[in-house]
Amino acid sequence: MSPIISALIAAVIVAPITWLAAVAYRKKSYESKIGSAEEKSREIIDEALKVAETKKKEALLEAKEENLKAKNELEKETRERRAEIQRYERRVLSKEENLDKKAEAMERKESSLVSREDSLKKRTAEVEELFAKEQEELEKISGLTSDQAKEYLLKSVEADVKHDTAKLIKELEARAKEEADKKAREYVVTAIQRCAADHVAETTVSVVQLPSDEMKGRIIGREGRNIRTLETMTGVELIIDDTPEAVVLSGFDPVRREVARIALERLIVDGRIHPARIEEMVEKAQKEVENMMREEGEAAALEVGIHGIHPELVKLLGKMKFRTSYGQNALKHSIEVAQLSGLLASEIGVDVRLAKRAGLLHDIGKSVDHEMEGSHVQLGSELCKKYKESATVINAVESHHGDVEPTSLISCIVQAADTISAARPGARRETLETYTNRLKQLEDITNSFKGVDKSFAIQAGREVRIMVVPEQVSDDDMVLMAREISKKVESELEYPGQIKVNVIRESRVTDYAK
Repeated sequence: MSPIISALIAAVIVAPITWLAAVAYRKKSYESKIGSAEEKSREIIDEALKVAETKKKEALLEAKEENLKAKNELEKETRERRAEIQRYERRVLSKEENLDKKAEAMERKESSLVSREDSLKKRTAEVEELFAKEQEELEKISGLTSDQAKEYLLKSVEADVKHDTAKLIKELEARAKEEADKKAREYVVTAIQRCAADHVAETTVSVVQLPSDEMKGRIIGREGRNIRTLETMTGVELIIDDTPEAVVLSGFDPVRREVARIALERLIVDGRIHPARIEEMVEKAQKEVENMMREEGEAAALEVGIHGIHPELVKLLGKMKFRTSYGQNALKHSIEVAQLSGLLASEIGVDVRLAKRAGLLHDIGKSVDHEMEGSHVQLGSELCKKYKESATVINAVESHHGDVEPTSLISCIVQAADTISAARPGARRETLETYTNRLKQLEDITNSFKGVDKSFAIQAGREVRIMVVPEQVSDDDMVLMAREISKKVESELEYPGQIKVNVIRESRVTDYAK
């Protein structure tokens, strides 16, 4: 054999032996490791068991402690509740004892009251018996029953009292009338004597004097453009006729007429009359009239001695210089009413300043009645409310023609002063005949309508009250009738301001108890 083969054989034999030996060695080492691991695991398990046992004991101890603590708290709370219940029981017992005592006292009082009531009943019965006996004795003596005696006494006393009362009332009324008439005459005469006011009569036309008749053609202008511009700007009609060296300005609004007069006079002095110049002069005249109104209002307030009036009311007062009523200047009339009101107030002993203020503002509505709808009383009341005048002044304005009941003595004073100023001789142009004719015409117009029973013109022709027959005029017909009467009055009658038409329908049912 060759050495190579022998080597291979040896290798073949040695290799399994070597592998077996290695496997045996590895097995032994693994077994030793497994034994040590099992031993360690047993140690870990034992230790874990010990720890678990320890923890279990600790948990049991803690649970016991908590149970003990809860038990102690519950016992403490129970003791407190028991103590509180015992206190309540003691209080209830004491209250029961008190109630029992009070009940006993009430029973004693009740028994005593019952005994008193019995005694009072007995005494009352005795008194009634005695009274009946006395009444019988009196009836026997007088020969009259009690009812007859009462009736006789009441009749005699009633007759005497009526006679004395009537006599006393007559004496008091006569004395009061005599004294009131005497005082009223004294106050009115004194007020009129101490107040002397000038009045300027205004109409609805103004006359402007011209330097020559040639100026009329320049005022008219080419194809009438100058006069048309002036009439359009001012709202006033220019009447250029055969009157030598004069132009007539006609307009119902006195302020516009004054603006036109001033503007035309300045144009005549300036000599340059054309549309642009007319517009410029009219604007200047308007500003001048506004300043004039403010100054006139301030002068009126100063003359009367009133301060603190709102500037707009002062301006409206000045505007009343251009307003007339039956030829009487409204501003002069207001000043006179204010002075008369102050004099009457001083005689009676009320606030003089407030009376003057109410008198000065009583006709303030006349300054705007050309521009706004409504009577001057309504407009004046609205203006005074707007500019925060006192309630006394507002009532004086509302009641000076009887539209509203006066609520103060000052309102009555202003009403009297207004009547004195308007009614005194020479104050107003309108004659009594013209005035009565207008009232008669007003009543004739209203009486001409079917269904009208009777009508009355009141408040100096400012209002007409119409009584209608209810069977002929229904509620709906009343509205139409009031409208038709207003239209007919507007078309057939000439009057200043406004006329209030009141249609009244009254239904009555009468029966008799038999």
